[in-house]
Amino acid sequence: MARYTGPSYRKSRRLGFSILETGKELTRKPSIPGQHGKARQKKLSDYGVQLHEKQKARFMYGLTEKQFKRTFNDAAKQKGVHGENLLKLLESRLDNLAYRIGFASTRRGSRQLVNHGHITVNGKKVDIPSYRCTPGDVIAIKENDKEMTIVKTSLEALHNRVEFITFDEKKLAGTYVRYPERSELNPDINESLIVEYYNR
Repeated sequence: MARYTGPSYRKSRRLGFSILETGKELTRKPSIPGQHGKARQKKLSDYGVQLHEKQKARFMYGLTEKQFKRTFNDAAKQKGVHGENLLKLLESRLDNLAYRIGFASTRRGSRQLVNHGHITVNGKKVDIPSYRCTPGDVIAIKENDKEMTIVKTSLEALHNRVEFITFDEKKLAGTYVRYPERSELNPDINESLIVEYYNR
């Protein structure tokens, strides 16, 4: 299945969940998209609830089904709680960390920055959005691209940065200091339902 490239607001309304984590998508029109809105909503089966939860996480991080399943399998090989390991691996993607640092206002925007070669990891250019970072890695804007307007605007608009990342304003570099705690991640995702979906 290809990556979803349609309107984020429409997908957020369909899932009843803010993919952009801002809540703006659901403020204006909280009902599902379509002519009849809430009138078309039906009670979900157990399978439907599990699928719904999986789709929330997949669309939020912007992965294809194949990428998401591979990450899920990698999480199973690690010690600890399977669902929490999954979220930690998703948060460790380079495109997500560039977004968390504030180089882009959305994950789509940060993925584009990575794809176009504007991001470095530990001083080396990395243009693979799915590149998995580890604690201690330094993610920065490439030296020649530090004056990019889109990056400056995004950094100025960012008010709160997650605690598992530190940022050096002079170097325009963020350090992934540790894996995130579950309490620091989106509380509206029930990762246990995702595990149940794949283990059904």
